[in-house]
Amino acid sequence: MIVANNVGLFYPDGTEALKTFDFHIEKGELVFITGPSGSGKTSLLKLITGMEFPTQGMFRVLGENIEPDNSDKIQRIRRMMGPVFQEFRLLEGRTVLENVMLGMRFLDLPLHVIKNNAMESIERVGLGHKLKHTVDRLSWGECQRVSIARAVARKPVLIIADEPTGNLDKENAINILDLLTSFTDTDTTVIITTHATHLIEDKQSGVFIKMNAGEMLIERRI
Repeated sequence: MIVANNVGLFYPDGTEALKTFDFHIEKGELVFITGPSGSGKTSLLKLITGMEFPTQGMFRVLGENIEPDNSDKIQRIRRMMGPVFQEFRLLEGRTVLENVMLGMRFLDLPLHVIKNNAMESIERVGLGHKLKHTVDRLSWGECQRVSIARAVARKPVLIIADEPTGNLDKENAINILDLLTSFTDTDTTVIITTHATHLIEDKQSGVFIKMNAGEMLIERRI
């Protein structure tokens, strides 16, 4: 799924964004990436999504090398990912269903497949009863669920959620984490970055990557 061998990332000004690391993330694993601002979490996500390229070592995602000469294949693997952004990027005035369907507009799928996938994912996140509600009538937590539905409607093999619990109270944050975790049951790999380490302390399994100043401490709990 994701393999890093002797990978490092340096920026042109000499900044060492990610110090040398190795890891292997399997299909269907749950991965938590934690650390303070500036610790390297965003740089690691950029590597995974092909927005940055390693300056040393070998980094492979979904069987493809992340390197400048592989841009066409990187575009292809991005279509296999389901991103959940910190900013929901929902279109106000549009319904829940419309927003989720719009998230699949570049996948070259028939309209009936897009609609069926959207409705299925909306049900999965618990918003089937608000299918035709405009998103500006939803709570913050419900908008987060719409953004998750939009990601999973793509039938991704990899979900990447960047700080999905931001601005949520503890109860809603736990519910969102539990929802994201549930998708590993379909052999989907789920990667979650979060500052809220207290919310994942009781997680009994997964890969836990603690970051600080570009260094990683990796723990795999089975």
